Formats: sequence, C-alpha cells, structure tokens
Amino acid sequence: MNIEPIAVIHTPYATKFGIPRQSGLAETPGRIVFEKEYRVPEAVRGLEAYSHLWLIWEFTEAKSEGWSPTVRPPRLGGNRRVGVFATRSPFRPNSLGLSCVKIERVALDEPDAPVIYVRGADLLDGTPIYDIKPYLPFTDAVTDAVGGFSEDVKAQRLSVDIPGPLREALGGDLPVVTELLAQDPRPHYQDDPDREYRFEYNGQRIAFRVENGTAYVLSAEKISGQKAR
Repeated sequence: MNIEPIAVIHTPYATKFGIPRQSGLAETPGRIVFEKEYRVPEAVRGLEAYSHLWLIWEFTEAKSEGWSPTVRPPRLGGNRRVGVFATRSPFRPNSLGLSCVKIERVALDEPDAPVIYVRGADLLDGTPIYDIKPYLPFTDAVTDAVGGFSEDVKAQRLSVDIPGPLREALGGDLPVVTELLAQDPRPHYQDDPDREYRFEYNGQRIAFRVENGTAYVLSAEKISGQKAR
C-alpha cells in the first residue's frame, strides 16, 4: 500500500533536540494544514465536538538503511537493548509516529482552511501527517494499562533557573521552555555539569547546562531567518 501525506503540521521545533519525548508533555502549539486535495470543510465536520486527536505521521529525520529488531532507548541510558516493537523509537521498519494532541480550534475562515490548531505537539516543524483520527475516551483511555519498562524509568524532573532578563526575552514561550527543560532533554548517559547544551524553540536558540539537578539557562538568542510560530 502506498500512502501520501494528507497534511503537514507546523510547530516551534526546528531541530530534534529539545522536542518532548511524548505528546502532551508540554503545551506546545501546532497548526495542521491540509494538502490542497484535502482542504475540504466537510472533511472536518463534527471535529469540534472532540477534545483530542490522534495523529499518524512520519519520522522524516530518522531514515536508515534496513532495520534492527532491537534498539537502545535513551531513557534506559543508551546501553540496554530492547525489542523495537516494545518501544516508540523512530528507527522502525516503517517510520511512523503516533501522537495524541488537544484540539484548540478548527478554523474555517483562513486562506488554507480548514486548519486545525492543537496543543501538546511533539513533532518537528513540517512533519507530514498521514491520518487524523478522533480520540475516544471510552475506548482509548485504559485505566488499568501497564507501561512496561517505561515505568521503571522514573522521570527525574529538573529545577529550572532562568535569569530575569532571559525570562523577559522568552515572553509567552517561557512556560513551554521551562517545561521542556524540567523534563531534561539530555540523553540519560550524559551528565557533565560543564557541558553546554542548545536547543531551538520558536525561532530562539536556548543554551543551558545542568548541575546538581538544576537546568541553568545561559542565553536565549533569536535565530536569524527564522520566524516565530
């Protein structure tokens, strides 16, 4: 079966580093624009009655030759192999991702309408979307589900220290940037307090280092040629 994208999502993430490891972990905005063939208002009729969506999309930056039956999840320190189908690793036989996002609104009065505005995105800017399905709480929310080895890896949140001038520079992006840092975007095998890390969010390059459980933001610089979203 050959499939083609039906839409593309625009997000503040220009690079992979810094993107939340799962959807819904940060209130990242996203704007879903359909390909011309699918820009039909009737196709989204009734969508406003739902609160969340499932997105099926492509890991465009995770191409590889062939595939491996096992992978090394960064959350396990990068030195323990588990089966690829027991993970959400992007390095899969078919590079498809699955995300649950919150619907903010469905715009029908824009040039590219219909446009779906969402929150909680964990996708790179420009990621192709292959399908959109409504989230159904009565079947999709499994209250007694077990999370496998992921439950053994407790998320260790960082404290975040952002100086006053940089907080002002981040403006409305401050809450999301703070949450991204609190989740510790570094691979778990990296713990050098002198190492400086950088990630890009909404047209700004943010530099930080981590020491004794605190992420210290060092700078937030606007990236030339990039527009805020």
